[in-house]
Amino acid sequence: MTAIVEFDPIGVESIKGALGQDALVLPGLDALKAHLDSNPFEDSVVLGPSVDQQEVFELAEQLRVTRPSLGVVMVRRRIDTTVLADALRAGVREVIQDRDLAGLAAAVRRQREIAARLREQLERGDSSPQQAQHGRVVTVFSAKGGCGKTTMATNIATGLAISGRGSVALLDLDLAFGDVAIALQLFPSHTIADAVGIGDELDGAAVRSLLTAHRSGVQALVAPLEPSASDTIDVALVQGIIDILRAEFDYVVIDTPPALDDNVLAAFDRSDVVALLATLDIPALKNLKLTLETLDLIGYPRERLRVVLNRADSKVGLALSEVEKTLKTPISAQVPSSRDVPASTNRGVAIVMDDPKSPVSVAIQSFIEEHIVVTPSSDDAIPAQMRNDRRSGRLWRR
Repeated sequence: MTAIVEFDPIGVESIKGALGQDALVLPGLDALKAHLDSNPFEDSVVLGPSVDQQEVFELAEQLRVTRPSLGVVMVRRRIDTTVLADALRAGVREVIQDRDLAGLAAAVRRQREIAARLREQLERGDSSPQQAQHGRVVTVFSAKGGCGKTTMATNIATGLAISGRGSVALLDLDLAFGDVAIALQLFPSHTIADAVGIGDELDGAAVRSLLTAHRSGVQALVAPLEPSASDTIDVALVQGIIDILRAEFDYVVIDTPPALDDNVLAAFDRSDVVALLATLDIPALKNLKLTLETLDLIGYPRERLRVVLNRADSKVGLALSEVEKTLKTPISAQVPSSRDVPASTNRGVAIVMDDPKSPVSVAIQSFIEEHIVVTPSSDDAIPAQMRNDRRSGRLWRR
């Protein structure tokens, strides 16, 4: 059950319409506190736009200590960065605009899931749940634009999600011109730029409140809507977000800009797999070769790199054996050309979901199975020094 406090009768009906008629409407915050005292397993509360904002913050600060499994969702008529930052600092799990009824229903569902997991951890006596879970990070990179990088990242994330391998987050690190939201036809309420005002208070709950859900199950943290906002996002924030996503999700897929900037290097440093994408044309292969040489110079482990040729069946006079000889690196996956790919992208549907039996989908799913999905014991096969380097940020220090 979800408890609601809202003084406007029209607002009450709107919220109940989103959450269902079994939601409990209470006349005020005092009644809410009494309800929570007598219902220790309540998992979420929704505080409507007519409830005083400061009182919401004070209640959230109390509940984050006394009832850590309880999710406080605040509904506002207007949301800006200041309101969002203040709310998250106070312990409010999510802030939703009053007209976003679908987002409100999704937020309450997320709070119920979080509450269930926290109760399970408390019953097991696990006092540090984030340290117990380390998801795998997959970064997709190409030093040349137009190689299908975003298409590959969104399809890898979607493929992982629909295969039931675990929870999946998708991070768009192309901060100036990211296309993840467009490729999946997402309509985000928040972007990575909203994390700037949260600062040191950034935690799992705060990052989750910035995610946008895709129907495949992928949770996406999209790029800023305005390119100028990218200047406000520093590498320390990017590092913190990746670390939090890794603790919160089984898989984290990162899309990147076509440049080895500080944020991309931070993502590489935290990645278990880096998919280096190229097409069968001289400029793309030249840039891929330069990328490999640069990573060799800074000591990046080749064991984590996977070369993926997109549109690999193009008849352009370049043999795959010659490509491997030039790159001095084996090709891990070959994804064929298909007119269905841009068609599915234009509809906002990943092709692995739209047509799972297409040659493109089969190639991507094979890459996922062979190079991304691992058994729980597979990390033991990695030398201890490499595991330690990965967790200590060796590449970034170099």
